[in-house]
Amino acid sequence: MSVVDAIRERVAATGLLVPSGPVVVMLSGGRDSTCLLDLVVSIVGRSDVRAMHVNYGLRAGADADERHCQALCDALGVELSVSRASDLRPRAGNLQAWARELRYEAAAALAAAHAADIAAGHTATDQVETILYRLASSPSRRALLGMRAREGILIRPLLELSREQTGAYCRERGLSWRDDESNATGAYARGRVRHQLVPILREIHPAAEANILLLAQRLRDEAEVLDALVARELGDTQQIELSRLRALPVAIARLVVARLADGVHGRPVPGPSSRLQDILAMRDAGTTHLDLPGGVRATAIDGQLSFAPTPAGAARGDASSGFDTYTERP
Repeated sequence: MSVVDAIRERVAATGLLVPSGPVVVMLSGGRDSTCLLDLVVSIVGRSDVRAMHVNYGLRAGADADERHCQALCDALGVELSVSRASDLRPRAGNLQAWARELRYEAAAALAAAHAADIAAGHTATDQVETILYRLASSPSRRALLGMRAREGILIRPLLELSREQTGAYCRERGLSWRDDESNATGAYARGRVRHQLVPILREIHPAAEANILLLAQRLRDEAEVLDALVARELGDTQQIELSRLRALPVAIARLVVARLADGVHGRPVPGPSSRLQDILAMRDAGTTHLDLPGGVRATAIDGQLSFAPTPAGAARGDASSGFDTYTERP
């Protein structure tokens, strides 16, 4: 079996892509997204596939990347939507986070217009780098879970393939791709993980990357059990008695707090669960507020704990702790 046939069979077996299932492919022009677009077209059918490219205008080759994506889509018979963001570049802040948010917003708008899934070209190689980066930067169990193959309408059909495999697929199909030169430098943390940390781990053990992926899969399996325990404690509510929270094992109580805090913004919110002891110390009588990291406020009313967005302009208390607590007086 050829490389192309083997990869197509493997990706089709995930069930993430189905014939005539509308899909928006996020297309950067790199090897992974080029491989992804070709695979999606072969499995879904070109009439149900659309591609989305963002030209950030940040690199000298940005316009050439856009032209490459257009030529690829023309060759595959796929409609390409291009967003140009050079005028929206933030003056400060995390540039990569801004670019990622812009990319997903553009993809979500296009997907909503066509009731489609959004396909991202993340590979097993990206998974390893993501886990290592999060492990270093986030003291959270979720850091080790990695990316899921499906999160809502976002799908990652290449998550079982390595970057080397997507390159082999493109070469066999005669598909060229564009390389982002910034990925080859240490300018960004992700690049340092890729070019410095991962090679060292390979030297320590040749199966380092495979072992990381296996660990993440086992932890995701175990997370399903933990999630079921949390769901049993909360039932259909988004609140819990402080007395009940105190009676739970610390690990489960922390997960309950994380679930309630995540529900405030509809996404994972880092930080609130690390304040478990402060939450458990809230008063059982009257009304007590606790402002937490991530724009989340915990409120205990006569011992009933719930979470909501932190009100605009709320006092933040000690900046070093990142939270503030106070009790309302009658």
